[in-house]
Amino acid sequence: MDQFDQDKLDQQLTALFDGKVVRKDLLHRIKKGTNVPTFVLEFLLARYCASDEPEEIQAGMEAVLDTLNDNYVRPNEANAAQSRVATKGKHRFIDKVHVNYVEKDRRHWAALENFDSRRVAISEKFYRDNERLLQGGLWAEVTIGYNEIEDDDYAFFVEDLRPIQLSRFDFDRYCEGREAFSRDDWMDVILRSVGLEPTRLTKRVKFHFIARLAPLIEPNFNFIELGPRGTGKSYFYSEFSPYSTLISGGQATKATLFYNVQRRKIGLVGYWDTVAFDEVGGIKIKDPDTIQIMKDFMANGRFSRGVEVIAQASMAYVGNLDLSVEQIVNSEVYDLFQPLPKEFDLAVQDRFACYLPGWEMPKNSSEFLTGNYGFITDYLAEAFHYQFKQTNRYEEVSSRVKLGDAVEGRDEKGIKKTLCAFLKILHPNGKPSDEEFEEYVAYAVESRRRVKEQMNKRKTDDEFSRINLSYFTASGKEVVVYCPESKTATATQEPSRRNIHAGEEADDTPAETQTSTPMVPGVEVPTEPPSPAIEAETKPEPEEQHFTIHYGDTGYSYEALILPYLQGAKQVEIEDPYIRANHQIHNFVRFCEAVIKSPTIRKIVLTTSYDQDTDLKMLNERFEELKQSLLELDIELKILVNENMHDREIRIDNGWMIKIGRGLDFYQKPDLWFGVGAHDLSMRRCLETKVDIFRG
Repeated sequence: MDQFDQDKLDQQLTALFDGKVVRKDLLHRIKKGTNVPTFVLEFLLARYCASDEPEEIQAGMEAVLDTLNDNYVRPNEANAAQSRVATKGKHRFIDKVHVNYVEKDRRHWAALENFDSRRVAISEKFYRDNERLLQGGLWAEVTIGYNEIEDDDYAFFVEDLRPIQLSRFDFDRYCEGREAFSRDDWMDVILRSVGLEPTRLTKRVKFHFIARLAPLIEPNFNFIELGPRGTGKSYFYSEFSPYSTLISGGQATKATLFYNVQRRKIGLVGYWDTVAFDEVGGIKIKDPDTIQIMKDFMANGRFSRGVEVIAQASMAYVGNLDLSVEQIVNSEVYDLFQPLPKEFDLAVQDRFACYLPGWEMPKNSSEFLTGNYGFITDYLAEAFHYQFKQTNRYEEVSSRVKLGDAVEGRDEKGIKKTLCAFLKILHPNGKPSDEEFEEYVAYAVESRRRVKEQMNKRKTDDEFSRINLSYFTASGKEVVVYCPESKTATATQEPSRRNIHAGEEADDTPAETQTSTPMVPGVEVPTEPPSPAIEAETKPEPEEQHFTIHYGDTGYSYEALILPYLQGAKQVEIEDPYIRANHQIHNFVRFCEAVIKSPTIRKIVLTTSYDQDTDLKMLNERFEELKQSLLELDIELKILVNENMHDREIRIDNGWMIKIGRGLDFYQKPDLWFGVGAHDLSMRRCLETKVDIFRG
């Protein structure tokens, strides 16, 4: 390994922060081929490679690789890892550990992602001292022991657990070191710490990368970045900090994000500094309550779900923009919020403090990676976490910034929150110069203007028309800030108002207005632009039905039979005496899966029966598993027993009743368990039965 030559910034950083820095080229070498977060790898590099001597570095790299080979479990090696513990008695692993409370067992179980066991015994002290084990999990060095007591219901237990993060952080020492750097040098240190080489970036792009970090350091900061694929939008939230969590759209339920009423447990916003949504355009929100709670939380960090909840988590939304920006800003139909799901209405958009122009970010490439020193990722993450929890720069910003008359309430709050983030990142213990502060103000105003311009294009009146946001310099000069992509785009700066009285005055519309919509190549432009207001879909009222499903018929899934009749329903009661055999229990699980596709359902009640041949232990275990899985979705399952019942019916609290002669058990056994219809009930052949659907 060649001798490493430090530049001036390296020398200054290693002298002032000895033991807190790492060579980033070592990370790039070792990162390839592993699916381990950056902060985990740098934890190991800091342990073994704290030197510049080529021989020591080489030995340290080998030690890191050996540690990964011995202790990191790859997903396809879970069985071998479990065998190793059983054979040796115990072994230490690097894995992400979750802890879940299982009600039927009345105890907590640990689950290791790659070790692939969800039933690992764990002592209370571990999850008491590390609450994030209970919500989202955390990476740790964990020693798993083998339980040789055959009567116990578990094979493995956690003998020791050490989170992969700093045990102590000294903020005063961090600030003391910062004083030795200029603002520009400190910004370069931050960028090198996240793996980027600042000498290859323009000042504007550097500011963009700093803005990406804002949700990690400023509480209740609402951030959005849309742009092309491959620019590393989600990296900072999945790899950079152990205090941030990245979720996919499919997990965006109010029970997961905010509060699970059934479990009386706060969601992700109570455990993480930053909750980031990857591929925001793919978010599926079935329950309108989720959006309302999101609006409340984004507005002031609090919401109510039976109890008043206050939390500090920032929300970051990242996604892909498929049209060219030039086409969008010159279109009367499209805007830069185009990828957002329809539920993200103007009220949600107005809560964004900062819209980062992702189209200006460089594509991921090795040419932008640094080979120099930067902070150990976990050390910088701790500095951000400390400021997230302990420092507030809002009053300082408010006393210093002067904004123009066009800046309204949410504009002002968003701009000031962005400024707070920049001060915390670049000036953790001091004040910037007037020139530096005005650079931050200009950037923050632009980031908020980008939000307001899109809302102004969507709105049919002048509510958001004051888009010429401005600020005053220290000398008293007013400066109007523009977004570079739209400064000369008439369709964005002066959008034609859409007629909210469609058809009434069509003849009076000037010809210029009628033909002013620029065509977007490759995209079909509607002749009548869709209203930006999101209207509830009006579904036709379902009708009563009385019919017979004949032997061998297909196309009668539970979804097809019941979903149309669940509009507005909160509770479904089903009476069926024959939910006892294994296949009947499977049918009931599928029935529940169909029912909960209706976003308003909160409770399912099953009344059933059993006979002397029923395996009650097995039956109770299956029901308990189903009950727990529904609780995670904030849905209650109640099981009642009536030994004398015989009739079968489904009652919905919106007034509909469904009677199926055979109950849920009207499907034929499939000829092949790996054939068509084995799993998709719409393709499963049926037994003959009568169906009556009517108002009760």
